[in-house]
Amino acid sequence: MIASLSKYLGIESNPVSHTERLVSALGSTVVIACIFFISRASLGPTATLLIVPSMGASAVLLFAVPHGALSQPWNVFGGHALSAIIGVSCAMLFSNEIIAASAAVGIAVGVMHYLRCIHPPGGATALAAVIGGEATHALGYQFVFTPVMLNALVMLAVAFTFNFVFPWRRYPAWLADKNRQAVAEVPRMSERHIEHADLVAALGQIDSFIDVSENDLLRIYQLATGEADQRHLLPGQIVLGHYYSSVEHGEDWSVRQIVDESQHPDPEKDRVVYKVVAGAELGTSGVVTRTEFARWATHELARDGNNWKHMET
Repeated sequence: MIASLSKYLGIESNPVSHTERLVSALGSTVVIACIFFISRASLGPTATLLIVPSMGASAVLLFAVPHGALSQPWNVFGGHALSAIIGVSCAMLFSNEIIAASAAVGIAVGVMHYLRCIHPPGGATALAAVIGGEATHALGYQFVFTPVMLNALVMLAVAFTFNFVFPWRRYPAWLADKNRQAVAEVPRMSERHIEHADLVAALGQIDSFIDVSENDLLRIYQLATGEADQRHLLPGQIVLGHYYSSVEHGEDWSVRQIVDESQHPDPEKDRVVYKVVAGAELGTSGVVTRTEFARWATHELARDGNNWKHMET
């Protein structure tokens, strides 16, 4: 029931440690304190209420998803600066606030697309330039420099400094990639297939929120490699108490444990009882022949904390 509800609500199950979550929260707290003081000094307390929220959204990306494409320096700085320029321009060009606000956000989205600096909070910055009131309008294009560009630069500086303290959170992303170069030196396993359980384990080792689901990653891998074959285990490899899964991914992926068996020389009477312990149809059970179970299973798994480890067979 809970697994089905999570699927329908789009709740991701990427494994992230409590330490990672707390670090994200602390970084966001620090950067917003800095932004609040800068914005209040530039705009005053009233207009600050409009510009700080967009920076708060950026803080979520910078500290909760530091390795994400939308969190990188050009996205943050370019997204906010360009959106601010567009917002101020629309506020000057259009006397009707509804038209100005709509045009500002729409044009900002298009420009961010073309200049490859998509940053969702930039839309809020463009909007704030239009509806910010007299204090914002009085600044004109100065609004672009203070507080927007100054805020963006401060956020990037804090993100770089704060994330540098934690080895797994290097920012920008190219610093994290540099630290992982040693991984590329590991010899490839030419016959090794990447499957759902492998991705779950890999995401757990990264210990950072990745802005793409493991199902999408697996699908991308399969499309890129043209992987279509499914290896299956032999009936003799199906052992009581062990865990197995198939090559299926997404909502069809599951882990089954053999909980009982009735061994018999006749394959039609050699049956196993399994229970689904993870994934689709969690908690259900079934009885099939050992041969039928082997046709379904492609590999054996072992528990590795909250993840599953692929066992070589």
